Amino acid sequence: ANLKKLKPAPLGNADDADLIVQANYEENMGLLGQCDLIIEAIAERMDWKLDLYQKIAPHVAPHAIVASNTSGLSITELSKVLPESLKPRFCGIHFFNPPRYMYLVELINTPTTDAHILDDLESFVTTALGKGVVRAHDTPNFIANRIGIAGMLTTMKQVENFGLSYDVVDDLTGKKLGRASSGTFRTADVVGLDTMAHVIKTLQDKLSPDTDPFYEHFATPKVLSTLIEQGKLGQKTGAGFYQKKGRDILRFDLTAQEGGAYVPSGGKADEVVGRMLKKPAAERLALLRGAKGAEPRFLWAMLRDQLHYCAVHLAEVAETARDIDFAMRWGFGMKQGPFELWQEAGWLQVAQWIQEDIDNGQALCKTPLPDWVFNGPVALAGGVHQAQGSWNAKEQCFVPRRTLPVYERQHFPETVMQTAPQQASVAGRTVEENAAIRLWTLDEEILIVSIKTKMHAISPEAGEGLAKAIEIAEKQFKGLVIWSADEMFSAGADLQAMLPAFMAVGVSAVNEAEHMLQEVMLKLRYANVPTVSAIRGIALGGGCELAVYSAKRVATMESYMGLVEVGVGLVPGAGGLTYIARRAAENAATSTHKDLLPFLTEGFTAAAMAKVGTSALESKKLGYLLESDVIVPNKDELLFVAISQAKAMAQAGYRPPHQRLFAVAGRSGTATIKGQLVNMRDGGFISQHDFHIASLIANVVCGGDVDAGTMVNESYLMALEREAFCSLITHAKTQERIMGMLATGKPVRN
Repeated sequence: ANLKKLKPAPLGNADDADLIVQANYEENMGLLGQCDLIIEAIAERMDWKLDLYQKIAPHVAPHAIVASNTSGLSITELSKVLPESLKPRFCGIHFFNPPRYMYLVELINTPTTDAHILDDLESFVTTALGKGVVRAHDTPNFIANRIGIAGMLTTMKQVENFGLSYDVVDDLTGKKLGRASSGTFRTADVVGLDTMAHVIKTLQDKLSPDTDPFYEHFATPKVLSTLIEQGKLGQKTGAGFYQKKGRDILRFDLTAQEGGAYVPSGGKADEVVGRMLKKPAAERLALLRGAKGAEPRFLWAMLRDQLHYCAVHLAEVAETARDIDFAMRWGFGMKQGPFELWQEAGWLQVAQWIQEDIDNGQALCKTPLPDWVFNGPVALAGGVHQAQGSWNAKEQCFVPRRTLPVYERQHFPETVMQTAPQQASVAGRTVEENAAIRLWTLDEEILIVSIKTKMHAISPEAGEGLAKAIEIAEKQFKGLVIWSADEMFSAGADLQAMLPAFMAVGVSAVNEAEHMLQEVMLKLRYANVPTVSAIRGIALGGGCELAVYSAKRVATMESYMGLVEVGVGLVPGAGGLTYIARRAAENAATSTHKDLLPFLTEGFTAAAMAKVGTSALESKKLGYLLESDVIVPNKDELLFVAISQAKAMAQAGYRPPHQRLFAVAGRSGTATIKGQLVNMRDGGFISQHDFHIASLIANVVCGGDVDAGTMVNESYLMALEREAFCSLITHAKTQERIMGMLATGKPVRN
């Protein structure tokens, strides 16, 4: 029930929470025999887990994998109570929270785990669940929590040393540092202070000064203990390091009074430090280390301590430096792993700085950097990541990434620096390229289109490039795929590119530009070869229209689709409303219901309210993805699947749809919708301008001033779209919205 209340939906579709089957240990143990994969995720107590394993063992199928989602308990210790027949099929599988968004999964083997079990599980987790897998050694808290929580503890120690407030520290350690926007203390609140305390306790219980030279700094910080004692566990209790009161965000101050108190928040980092953090890595670290202020010296100390810790513990916790960098990027939201930062900033120079601080007693730990840092292959190569692989400190060699068959589906997988294969921007054979678009192929069978403009906006040049791509694909290739290498399929039509022509020529220039985009959409829909949109991330406005006019869509789960033009006071103008009308007619044709209006309601509402599907599953409910479209869990497999779909369609003898006439709801449908809009306007739910825009949308999707059931074609409705679009772009209130969006990136409500 709680899963259904959360937005965005943790399962991608709130209704899917109903698919969960509840069970208990007294009546339903037999269900375990039907499972191929059993994941244990009960409370983090060794005795409870061991007792549970003994209970379930007799019910586990002989082929099933059993895995623990523990965040740090020993997998080997957990396995000891299992029967010998089950031990080879037992391992650790640590998901990060929230699992929908956190890419990292750590797999941990025991000495008795069969190698093929881990390979099978890695393949499943990668393709079926869409995760990035790191193999971790069975050490306390594994990789990400070991490095991450140790880093948070040393950060908290340095916060005390430099006397900085939590809000300033979060500003310093968030986006400015290339990390999660929540920084350090907001992240702790999101994770849960009790959860953080438990992970810290695992470090305290399982490590010692003999096994971890940083051990003395693993004491639970006083502020953390105080907050937990007061029941302030972070976001889940409404208070932690921060508390929201009304519209105000307060921060906890342990020194404000006995037991601490919440005080006004909002402190920001010094602008000078912000400018330092924009410099290239080598210059950035040099500036931070040499500066006199508390903020830059804090940042250097925090980074130095983390790099020091990673180097000292690399051989113990991970197979290679790549695993640590991936774990921190995928588990803690860092854009760059610690070893990547070190290497980019100049390996030996940074190593010398760290060692100087250790020798001078300025570092938290006296243990010197390992010998491999200064001598041997890493020092000679200038870092731990090289073309042949990443550094394995235990074996003293560079090791390439694991080559499982599942990774052959990833044309351009996420990699660490220096180890990347050819970049997508220069891969394959370029067929044609300009500043706005690149047409290229990997296999000489499928033409790939990559839009190069900012946010992949569809400028007039990009539109012309798309039209050219369709012509080339029809003559020389078996299919066409539209794909971008980042999390931005397309943010829509390029309004800024239209403005100069509008200012110089007037509305006729806008009408011409919209007509050209509409023609591109129709060419895409009726192309003689299959056209596939490979969607990842944002597909809004014109980007959504580009997708719905393709013959097929392949989308990652994290695809955000919608016709959002009303946010800038416009209506969809490149065929989006025409698509809604056509789909409504097609759906109505398969029903015994004669009234078109019920089939229009969802599409009209989505466009008029600028609804965005917050997952691929939600986009299906809104009609922007169809049941026949493909959802790809792993972002790095998107291009492979899209190309495969295009080839399969071509091999099956693809033919484009016929350009058919279809029925519209007519003036009576428009009147019905406008009657509801009047109630919303008069009730204060929408503004007069919102009413005007929604009325124009209703007029287009219902087919204008015609009788109900009138048969029309797409070109007719697109003309209505252009008329509505052009009437709005000359409207003062729409111009306010456009200028406000371009200036601030936020919608203006007027």
